[in-house]
Amino acid sequence: MLIQPRKGQRASADAVMLAAAVPAKRGQRALELGCGTGVAMLCLAARVADLEVDGVEIQPDLVALAARNITANGQAERLRAFAGDLRERIPGVAPNSFDQVFANPPYFDSGRHRQAADPGRALARQGEDSAAWVAAMLRYCRPGGRLTLIQRVEQLGPLLQALEPKAGGIEVIPLHSKSDQAAKRLILRAVKGAKTPLLLRPGLVLHQADGSYFPEIDAVLRDGAALPI
Repeated sequence: MLIQPRKGQRASADAVMLAAAVPAKRGQRALELGCGTGVAMLCLAARVADLEVDGVEIQPDLVALAARNITANGQAERLRAFAGDLRERIPGVAPNSFDQVFANPPYFDSGRHRQAADPGRALARQGEDSAAWVAAMLRYCRPGGRLTLIQRVEQLGPLLQALEPKAGGIEVIPLHSKSDQAAKRLILRAVKGAKTPLLLRPGLVLHQADGSYFPEIDAVLRDGAALPI
């Protein structure tokens, strides 16, 4: 059950795909940066039992909606939403304390793309650069913990540069809309403090020729399955 703004930034399948890619286990603590109305948090909590998830969001109205969504889905004992700026210390969210940190950062560079008319949508789509998001993810992740994010393919270079040398074990999973189309988005996972080399996984194709989702992707979007990697 989800309450969203009638106008402005609304959740997409990306949030569900992100949650499905987080390799969380029972008993761990997870943090989402830029949690919006709480979609990815709720999806992850629905898939992984006994997982505590905190979310940080800079827009107070979305934090309020995330809190309502957490309560409406009966997850108030496991999930919390905080208002905060990832560039600053956030009360109640301790650095180096999360097993999993995940994010769906803004996709577009405000200097290269037209800004959305709605202020909330503009902030969600065009925000801090990749380095600022990765730095925040590393700040809150414990040593040996895992980072997971979804981003546009052209941001891969800046992401890798921001991760080195503080994280390794990097996995890159391209996401193709169809098998004959170049990937536009990717999932990236990394381990804080690891030294193992980068792994480029086979691309994940989402849609069949007729436009419908492949069964394993449909299972992610409808049944809460983990990403089929």
